[in-house]
Amino acid sequence: MPNRFYGAFDTERFSGKNDAGDFRTPFQIDRDRILHTPTFRRLQNKTQVFWSGEYDFYRTRLTHSLEVAQIGRSICHWLKHCGEPLAEDFFIDPDLVEAACLSHDLGHPPFGHAGERTLNHLMAPYGGFEGNAQTLRLLTERIFSVKRAGMDPTRAFLDAVLKYKSLWSELRSAEGKAPEHHFLYDFQNAWLDWAMAGNDFPAELPPGKERDGFKSIECQIMDWADDTAYSLNDLADSVRAGFLRIERIEAWAEKHGEAIGEGSPLGDLVKAIRRRRVDPFVGKRIGQYIKSTTLKPDVNFLSGATNRYRYRLVVDPAVKAESKLFKRLAFELVFLAPQLKQLEHKGNHLLHALWDVLAKRYVTGGEIDGQDFQLLAEDTATEIALAASEEKKARLVCDFLAGMTDGYAARMYKRLFTPDFGSIGDLIG
Repeated sequence: MPNRFYGAFDTERFSGKNDAGDFRTPFQIDRDRILHTPTFRRLQNKTQVFWSGEYDFYRTRLTHSLEVAQIGRSICHWLKHCGEPLAEDFFIDPDLVEAACLSHDLGHPPFGHAGERTLNHLMAPYGGFEGNAQTLRLLTERIFSVKRAGMDPTRAFLDAVLKYKSLWSELRSAEGKAPEHHFLYDFQNAWLDWAMAGNDFPAELPPGKERDGFKSIECQIMDWADDTAYSLNDLADSVRAGFLRIERIEAWAEKHGEAIGEGSPLGDLVKAIRRRRVDPFVGKRIGQYIKSTTLKPDVNFLSGATNRYRYRLVVDPAVKAESKLFKRLAFELVFLAPQLKQLEHKGNHLLHALWDVLAKRYVTGGEIDGQDFQLLAEDTATEIALAASEEKKARLVCDFLAGMTDGYAARMYKRLFTPDFGSIGDLIG
């Protein structure tokens, strides 16, 4: 049965090619193209909260992305189950939402958000670095590394991963300094323009938070699924790692005046830890977060062109407040812990050192101490050499660093800087 929620406007690909002859829907094709790429597989060795490889059972970017995809699909099924305005032949496509959820962290570099901040600092003279902007770059230009080509996404899929719609230079002009996050690269304006079908943003959506809040319904679902996984699943890892202990949670609650009695979110968490029932606690909460969602009609400059902008996702305020509470708890007791900050410092040091030597060799200099060392694989080095400007060369070096896994970055650092590590048999390409 055809799904009336989507039309040709949504399923159009940038190339203009159609999917005639394929038994899959356009959105299933989008999802499958993501699943079978090396870029997706590399997420298994990229940090979520704790460094990947630290222990087998901690979440990585890959397992996080799979959990977000499951939650996103479940939200779609829940909203359809609730009935109007959705129906059997008019519904939000779970394959499309799954594709967006699987893709949402593809552009994140090694070493988590610390790595993202490091690359943004290093790329400040060249237009910055942002994980979501890098995801868009991969999908449209880089994901098939052999061809150095994108995956030709549908408009609906591309738009579903566009969490931010402000350009780097727009935010720099508005803020008076290089932005720290939440931007697209300036050269991605054509993709943003295509996603918006050539429509200019109205005056009430200036660059920044207002414009970034303008998301398709699929992007909104992906965003809430990500929040759900981040605020709940990461709690379980933090408990296992010993960062969220009962006495620390109680002290934090007292310091911030947060309720911790029977029936409160923190009280329920403490009870689950005491009974060693954290995973069932998380699983039940995920179900509640899914069922806290409803749809609300919306009117805007794209709502006449596509149903994807005719609805807003509404999340129960109490559930949203609980999610924010758990994220604050994890941020202050886990992410700010000296143990994690030391690891972030190490990741920052590794990326800085790799950038310094690669930028000197391939971006600004050409030689290191008078010698022409070939540090990168031939195809990568050739592409950088053929780039038309220093900015484009820097972007390609940044692509190389952002695509690294945690382990690969550490091994390359040791090959370059640790005297007794490495051999002529090592592969660096």
